[in-house]
Amino acid sequence: MRAYHDEEWCVPAHDDRVLFEFLTLEGAQAGLSWSTILRKRETYRKAFAGFDPRRVARFDAARIVRLMQDPGIVRNRAKIESTVGNARAVLAVQQEFGSFDAYLWRFVGGRPIRTRRRSLSDLPASTPESDALSKDLQQRGFHFVGSTICYALMQACGLVDDHVQGCFRARR
Repeated sequence: MRAYHDEEWCVPAHDDRVLFEFLTLEGAQAGLSWSTILRKRETYRKAFAGFDPRRVARFDAARIVRLMQDPGIVRNRAKIESTVGNARAVLAVQQEFGSFDAYLWRFVGGRPIRTRRRSLSDLPASTPESDALSKDLQQRGFHFVGSTICYALMQACGLVDDHVQGCFRARR
């Protein structure tokens, strides 16, 4: 968890594979702890073809059945199927916007939102921006993209910088 916080959390990401990875992992985390998902991250990368949306979009029913047997990922059929469906939706977004990156970053005006929270208890579960992202993703056929998941995605990918005051990562 410390390495994730110190090296990745709230760091702007612009690679479509990384963005798709975090979309998948944040959805998989629903109802579970983030530390559980981080421990399974490498297996997720192998199971989901390095988070290449083109490859994941081609997963068929037989592949989903095999994934349901993989103890290294969360074996929830809806979450696995949503990853495949979300890969297809990412491809559609890439066609429309040029990249998943361009699509996501428009929800924050292309620049990270830097908050000045005093403590972790001040962090919200969602924001108007995550509400808008969630609604738009759902309209585009994405699943496991509620506003709370979208806010976690925005933090994970650096669209929002929520490092609290006093944290060495907080930008002044």
